Amino acid sequence: MNIEQTPEEISARIDDFMALHPRAVVLEDGRVAFDLQTAKYSLTVANGRCTLQMWSDARNLVRRVVAVTTRKDVLRLSTIRFGQTKPEVLEVVSQPDRRTVTAREATRKRYVPVLVRAVLREFAGWKADPFQSAMDLEKSFGPAYARGVLHKGQQAWAVVGVNAEESPATVDGILTIGILWLHLCRERAGGKRLFQGLRLVVPAGMGLVTLSRLAWMRTDAAKWEMYELEERTEELTERDPADTGNLTTKLLHAPDPERARERFAPALARVMGLVPEAAAGSVETRLRSANEMGVLLHGLQFASIRQGLAANSFAPVSEITFGAGENETELRPETEAMLRELVTELFARRHASGSPKDVLYRMSPEAWLESALRQNIGPLTQGQGSLARFDPAHVYAQVPAFQAGDRGMLDLLTVTADGRLAVLELKANEDMHFALQGLDYWMRVRWHHTQTVDPSTGMGAFQGHGYFPGVRLSAEPPRLYLVAPSLRVHPATEVVLRYVKPEVDWTLLGLHEQWRTTMKVITRKRSR
Repeated sequence: MNIEQTPEEISARIDDFMALHPRAVVLEDGRVAFDLQTAKYSLTVANGRCTLQMWSDARNLVRRVVAVTTRKDVLRLSTIRFGQTKPEVLEVVSQPDRRTVTAREATRKRYVPVLVRAVLREFAGWKADPFQSAMDLEKSFGPAYARGVLHKGQQAWAVVGVNAEESPATVDGILTIGILWLHLCRERAGGKRLFQGLRLVVPAGMGLVTLSRLAWMRTDAAKWEMYELEERTEELTERDPADTGNLTTKLLHAPDPERARERFAPALARVMGLVPEAAAGSVETRLRSANEMGVLLHGLQFASIRQGLAANSFAPVSEITFGAGENETELRPETEAMLRELVTELFARRHASGSPKDVLYRMSPEAWLESALRQNIGPLTQGQGSLARFDPAHVYAQVPAFQAGDRGMLDLLTVTADGRLAVLELKANEDMHFALQGLDYWMRVRWHHTQTVDPSTGMGAFQGHGYFPGVRLSAEPPRLYLVAPSLRVHPATEVVLRYVKPEVDWTLLGLHEQWRTTMKVITRKRSR
């Protein structure tokens, strides 16, 4: 029996989905109609109807929404055009892959025989067990990756390939999948085959991230090879893990918080005037650039202050906006009452003892975790000895910065009492690529740490850019800390860490599940 949804329920479910998936796309007849990273939308509930309007530079759409259903990461909207009675379906798809399900499956199916022909031509005399790309949720294998085995007598290699139409993030995830596949192949072999190592096949020109990661895999645990495949010609080209080129990273100068507070003080006071007085202590500020400051609540940015020059003069002016994307609204006398109401609602719902069912509570959990640790990092090393404790006076976010589009990232950089740099990779939910994403950040911090900016003093790159003033940094490589709620650590994480070189000094920290109210480490595992 169908339960009729009220317009208010429909509107709330659409808003919740859009808020949780800001990179979603809207499909109409299987084709992308709107990309929510650039398009705008509005919802109106009036006269017993929920009306959705969407618009972009290319088109405009107005529909009455009569029902919504959610299946996995897809929100299906049953809509009616004005003047018509027959419902039509719009799909809001959270995944960044813009292809339809049918198109993805067809591409992956075509890729498997191409991969098999290429590897058999490259490795003459070897035989291939049937390759597969079927999903295996129990083993964490997705359909984007083709998996197989090459064998000659008792010798064998695990093989994993990914096609050129997959997203860059999917391509970069191949090493995690490869390690899990190699591990499973060895378990299944039962000594009948000797798996020498792993061969990875990535699209031409898309192997840099994987190469940089392979350089830190244990050669005593397996052999590692990576090839780039030109699918049109079916030609394989081997790449050397030692040849990774320049790391896609840059080191910016540390901002001066005192000077920033002075410059932004008048505008920040206007923002704080809208914040409930009792909750003012929960507000954070974050410099986004020399001319922009973000104002946040538990990691969620709710206001921006941008500085510029007034038209036809050199007088400084500040623009204050609340919200983001299609909901960004400038603070003006006529909008102040509305924005005060919205801010009051945000602070009433986004707090440590809020409801886990509330979308404002659930939004940006990793940003919340980062915020909590920036303010109270001490519990992570409590009881570990004085030299291993983090220095709460020197905790930096997103240093060094990855190039735009490299990956969404929430990481912290700090230092222990003995002067060792400490890299923290944070996850609030399960992510099978947790370990290797932490390795990415560790590699970049290590690289910058080895650079000397002042030969006369031996000053390193970090202190030369204003970080860790007055701290005597150790020349030792940084330590890597992987931090997540204990029940949210993906099972793949520990398997992958077994194959990471011992030079990477890692610690896996499992937090209390109620970390928003109780920041406490309940599990701790180390590489040595």
